Amino acid sequence: MNIHLTGILIIVGNYGSGKTEVSINLAVERKRAGLDVRVADLDLVNPYFRTREARKLLKDHGIELVLPPEQYMHADLPILSPAIAGMLRRPAEVTLLDVGGDDVGATVLAALADALQHQEIRMLQVVNPFRPFTETLEGCLKIRREIEAAAKLKINGLIGNPNLIDETGPEDIYRGYDFVRNLSEKAGLPLEFLTVETGLLPEIDASRFSCPLLPVDRQLVPPWKKAGGGGPSGPILRP
Repeated sequence: MNIHLTGILIIVGNYGSGKTEVSINLAVERKRAGLDVRVADLDLVNPYFRTREARKLLKDHGIELVLPPEQYMHADLPILSPAIAGMLRRPAEVTLLDVGGDDVGATVLAALADALQHQEIRMLQVVNPFRPFTETLEGCLKIRREIEAAAKLKINGLIGNPNLIDETGPEDIYRGYDFVRNLSEKAGLPLEFLTVETGLLPEIDASRFSCPLLPVDRQLVPPWKKAGGGGPSGPILRP
């Protein structure tokens, strides 16, 4: 099964759900599918794991990344660029918005209400069932309600991102899939795709899933690991 997402895609989720890694890898996958892709970094919350940290990777793939002005690039509260409103009024085949975590991060979307008006959008909640606050269905639904209230938009799809970082094994992927499939049924939302780290794919039985799989190469590491000479544990995506 293939991913068929197009149009304006807003990626939301709780803090630590992995939505920025998902956004980067989804942007590259859509570009490889032959679509014109633009990405906006709207994460005003996390100073470490932001789409802008992968700007060279995205540029190498021909993906435009809309960022705050350079002087605000590493600020805790970066300034929204007017270019973001412009890209929403004239969207590419895939226009992807990576939004900050939890309801606090989603408040930025309310400020874009005019630009989003009359546009068809998909707001997708990334769920990692192995993270705090999303290890239960009730927790996931609570976060959904909080994000929707802050964004003044409705979530209309789910992305499963089950992982334990370096400790992830095939059984974790299967357990995570069962969880997000049950969440999909309870919430009445489609499960758009499930992520699997590229190195695990040969060990995974794809026939067990009723949704597409997105191969993920991890691109983001915290600065304290970079300082120690470590880099992304996964391979770098290549064109």
